[in-house]
Amino acid sequence: MDQTQNDLLSPPEQSKGEEDQPKGARRRGDVLENAILQAAWEELEEVGYAQLTMENIAVRAKTNKTAIYRRWPNKVKIVVAAIVKHVPQPDIFAPATGDLRKDVINLLQGISKPMQKIGAETMHALMVEYHGNDLSSQLMRPKTEDKLNIAMKNILKNAQKRGEVRLEQINERVISLPADLLRYEILTTHEPVSDSTILEIVDDIFLPLVRQ
Repeated sequence: MDQTQNDLLSPPEQSKGEEDQPKGARRRGDVLENAILQAAWEELEEVGYAQLTMENIAVRAKTNKTAIYRRWPNKVKIVVAAIVKHVPQPDIFAPATGDLRKDVINLLQGISKPMQKIGAETMHALMVEYHGNDLSSQLMRPKTEDKLNIAMKNILKNAQKRGEVRLEQINERVISLPADLLRYEILTTHEPVSDSTILEIVDDIFLPLVRQ
């Protein structure tokens, strides 16, 4: 039998990993998924989104691409899953420092800091490629359901109790302005919002309006 016939009768070559382990040692379920997501996160940090491949994730996780594609059909999906697992979720609860300025800054930074860990390149890629994803829906949801807008109202209610503002004189558009500007920065720059930008939003735009 020649080599060509041999190749046709042989099973397809598989990437090294799960198939190389004894059956009793084979990882399954959550154990395997956690290993894959850990590998995806490490690859993302090491080589960046553009250079990340499903094949390299499989090699790092010591599994095969089939095991990955069964769970995540493409690179975008697995990167989002790795981010959800490894990046702290944004803190959208209203801070209570006893000072309006500090509360608003802390709230906006609580949203921005996790995005800084994700990185500008990955943020940009996900916003371009992942149409209809959870990030977009969170950014564009109605204000009545917007946790960030609700937190801002709670901050202003606390400020009113301290005599810093008069809530009945503050327009709804002004209340939602910090959240809207934060969204604008993310959607237009495709990058995490810097601390200096947050200070500009709070000190130069928001506080002069609510303290009139």
